[in-house]
Amino acid sequence: MASDLLSIGASGARAARGALEVTANNIANASSDGYVRRSVRIEEVSGGAIAGRGSEIAASGSRVAEVRRNADSFRQAEMRRTQADLQRANVELAGLQNIEAAVEQSDIFGSIVEFEAALQQLSGDPTDSARRAAVVAEAETLAAKFNITAASLASVGEGLRFDSLANVENMNTYGAELARVNLRLARSGVGSNDQAALLDQRDNLLEKMSAFASLDTKFASDGTVAVAIGPTPGTAFVNGGTVGTMTSTVGADGTLSFAIDGQAITPGSGSLTGAALALSDLAAIQTRLDDAANAIATTMNAAQMNGAALDGSAGQPMFSGTTASTLSVVLTSGAGLATAPAGSAANERDQQNLADMRQALTAANPAEGVNSILFDVSSKVAGRAVTQSALETIASSARIALEEQSGVDLDNEAANLIRYQQAFQASGRAMQVASDIFDTLMGIGR
Repeated sequence: MASDLLSIGASGARAARGALEVTANNIANASSDGYVRRSVRIEEVSGGAIAGRGSEIAASGSRVAEVRRNADSFRQAEMRRTQADLQRANVELAGLQNIEAAVEQSDIFGSIVEFEAALQQLSGDPTDSARRAAVVAEAETLAAKFNITAASLASVGEGLRFDSLANVENMNTYGAELARVNLRLARSGVGSNDQAALLDQRDNLLEKMSAFASLDTKFASDGTVAVAIGPTPGTAFVNGGTVGTMTSTVGADGTLSFAIDGQAITPGSGSLTGAALALSDLAAIQTRLDDAANAIATTMNAAQMNGAALDGSAGQPMFSGTTASTLSVVLTSGAGLATAPAGSAANERDQQNLADMRQALTAANPAEGVNSILFDVSSKVAGRAVTQSALETIASSARIALEEQSGVDLDNEAANLIRYQQAFQASGRAMQVASDIFDTLMGIGR
């Protein structure tokens, strides 16, 4: 009896010590990102039948049967989904805000208005050299502002593409690490501390990957996970210990496309989708800005060619280039402005061609084109800001719900420390009683 009691007490002490270790681990990792609270399941150990009692089972102590993670797969999936949506909105909104700043801060609209005003002032005295010089100066300012805006928009695109390339590389890194975790999970013991730690790594990697794209996950009974990228069913990326390679390609217009092992994919959400959306908007705005620059150059050059300069020579082009980045003034002086009709003599005060020039510029209306660009971008920024704010609230709620369910409550852990410490002490007391009984029986024998 004493031997059986000693074994039972020893098994109880081992089980209590294991539970204390898990509790201490919870407390130590209370603030660790990605850590999921553990709990232990202690079960009774049944021995063989007692001699002379047939098939009855004798209690032989207790043991830690399983280390459980307090994880909720639904809440984890919801957190990943909402985070992907939020990251998409964050990146798209940031890109649009940078686009808006590039167009707004250069004040192309104001420069077009000033250029038109200089042409109007010239109509008061078409032979005035100062007024002619002012027109050329405003034209140069206008071209410079188009150039600056184009360069700023190009910088926005470069930034978006650089970040996306880094995110694609991170996605490949996390995918490779997840494949290694899958291999280790397949070999880990069910309910072990090692398995719990690997599951934490798995979920942490999935959370990081969800910031880049929408994930379609399928979990196996051994804890391994298969991951596909994009809207369900998605394109296979991680399957067991194998992982694909994600790549990104820059189009002629600066937009991005993505593929896995050569197969085109749509990320669905996350920062990659946000960058792709912002780059699509950027390409459209660059095209509209180029159209405005081309309208000014084409209109003014055509009007110049139809008139005569101050010295009576045929009018020459005022601008070169047909895009915002290449627009420049090639007219060297104000004397070259063709304000008079073609064939006029030198110092002709007839300003018919100047009137036609102003009328043609008014008909092209580049100021309205630039103003509509700014209006459209600002409207889209305002709309995306509302969406981003709503998604931020939803994602925050999902994360809080997950942390409340899987996080460590120090009050509960303190109570568990006391409970398992008492269990350990009780088991030690049982072993002491077994030793005392054994000593007493040996004394009776003497």
